[in-house]
Amino acid sequence: QVQLVESGGGSVQAGGSLRLSCAATGRGFSTHAMAWFRQAPGKEREFVAVVNGGGYFTYYADSVKGRFTISRDNAKNMVYLQMNSMRPEDTAVYYCKATLGTPAQAMALSSSAPDYWGQGTQVTVSS
Repeated sequence: QVQLVESGGGSVQAGGSLRLSCAATGRGFSTHAMAWFRQAPGKEREFVAVVNGGGYFTYYADSVKGRFTISRDNAKNMVYLQMNSMRPEDTAVYYCKATLGTPAQAMALSSSAPDYWGQGTQVTVSS
């Protein structure tokens, strides 16, 4: 089982940057695909970005492509989301997710693979 704790959220003006971190504890971190999701008030939770266990494959939602970068450090059991050129529509609670499976499974809200979620961190972008 994996436990996840997000950090790095906060308030930023449009055009600014934030870096989210997700610390994982538990066994087998590198065998898990890691993803970031977000949920804005009144909206469903949505996929943002995913990275595979080895860190060499990444995929992004169209809404963040070219602005956000997901990465991981398996030696430190960490995954990151660098967010640049931020927009007010990026305002949401951001969640880290670990999936003992493929990136495709990690991109889904739920799948047949074991999923673990963090508690979320608030990101607010003002215009």
